[in-house]
Amino acid sequence: MLLIITSLHFIVFLLFSFYWSAKIVLSTLLLLASVVSYFTGSYGVYFDTTMLDNVLQTDTSEAQELLTFGLLFHLLLYFIMPSMALWRVNLKKTPWPKAAVRRLTYWLSGVAVLLVSTILSYQDMSSLMRNNKELRYLITPGNYLVSMVKVLTSEAPSAHSPRLAVGADAVVEPSEGTNPKLLVIVVGEAVRAANWGLNDYQRQTTPELANLASVINFKQVTSCGTSTAVSLPCMFSLPGRRDYDKAYTRQHESLLDVLKRAGLNVMWIENQSGCKGVCDRVENWKITADEYPQLCQEGRCLDEALVYELSHQIKQPTPDDKVIILHQLGNHGPSYYQRYPSNFERFIPTCETADLSQCSQEEITNSYDNATLYTDHILSQIIEILSNQSNYDASMIYLSDHGESLGEKGLYLHGIPYAIAPDEQTHIPMLWWLSPNFSQRESIDVRCLKEIAGNPASHDNLFHSVLGLLNVSTMVYQDELDISKPCSN
Repeated sequence: MLLIITSLHFIVFLLFSFYWSAKIVLSTLLLLASVVSYFTGSYGVYFDTTMLDNVLQTDTSEAQELLTFGLLFHLLLYFIMPSMALWRVNLKKTPWPKAAVRRLTYWLSGVAVLLVSTILSYQDMSSLMRNNKELRYLITPGNYLVSMVKVLTSEAPSAHSPRLAVGADAVVEPSEGTNPKLLVIVVGEAVRAANWGLNDYQRQTTPELANLASVINFKQVTSCGTSTAVSLPCMFSLPGRRDYDKAYTRQHESLLDVLKRAGLNVMWIENQSGCKGVCDRVENWKITADEYPQLCQEGRCLDEALVYELSHQIKQPTPDDKVIILHQLGNHGPSYYQRYPSNFERFIPTCETADLSQCSQEEITNSYDNATLYTDHILSQIIEILSNQSNYDASMIYLSDHGESLGEKGLYLHGIPYAIAPDEQTHIPMLWWLSPNFSQRESIDVRCLKEIAGNPASHDNLFHSVLGLLNVSTMVYQDELDISKPCSN
């Protein structure tokens, strides 16, 4: 393994190493390797194309949270000190004919070592790599560079061209009711089903929701992906995870486009790092510290700002049915302790740093559960607002984009390739709330929904369930994926 990996990197990077570039190339590789090895070793991160998508789409606030003393010490040990030794080496110029022969000899020697090593261990190596494909994402720095090239080359011109229509025939079927309909979709962040109080977690992390008899909690829900960059476009796409394709989501319209075409008023309110292209063609904006200074610090705003913004948006009713998507900051790691106000710090001791290696698993879990308590409060506030208003026949869907690892199996955060992802990263909470006026108007039996809430479901159900709840008629609608269909007349 050592000879194969070393010779493979050698024959590739030798092509870019000349008198004037060798130190620059090697310094760059040392930097990449040290950063990648830190996050792989500390958090169990696999640097595949999905993770590189996350890196490229992150914002400055997310990036700053990851700049910990642990990372700086790792860089000192594995980048700065080796680089200092590297730059002390005196390189001598060699006449180009001699240099060309020498370089060719070195390169052919590297190829020979690679071939011999591979041949001698082919049977074991091929079986290992075939049965453990994720290992390729642990070979540093090749894993990062190959994934980066794939991500950058996948940015085809079609990604920036007009989207192909989905549900071009979409219309809202009339239903009895004097008020317009309102559906609030709350997209959570990194909340896992294992720590969701309504899912029989040993702690009650959802006490306020547990006191609401009208809440419908779905216990067996799986996500499209293990990262926001995958799950967000996937859950709002027609194919869902069944036929997920990154190129498809970039070239085709999403659920929001279908709703807008049908005549609904659609808006996206952002409190995280963006909607990953899902909301680009509907009304959208981001919560800022200028609007809610008391709820924002260091470039991040608590999710309570979303509650105030929702309340503001529904004070003045519109004649059209409305869909509002609230994208939470939620339990975004690793700084769980910054995701809730101090009065929600009920589980102690907590982890007061983004460097999770400095905390025990108990402290990390306590901070994470406190953040879940705050999400419980946010959702309860939203339901209270919708219950007390009279301008709309209202409903709400909450679902997390993916789960989170808190140290199980040595893994932290999320983003593990889906094929090997643990249940903690793919099993997510989902709940519905329907006002009496909404359920009566759409002839939906809430008791029936509670009875089937234990059945398996996934992000794939969101597209068609929303169409069903809002009575949107289109040829792309699939009633077998509409959760409410068995309970609707």
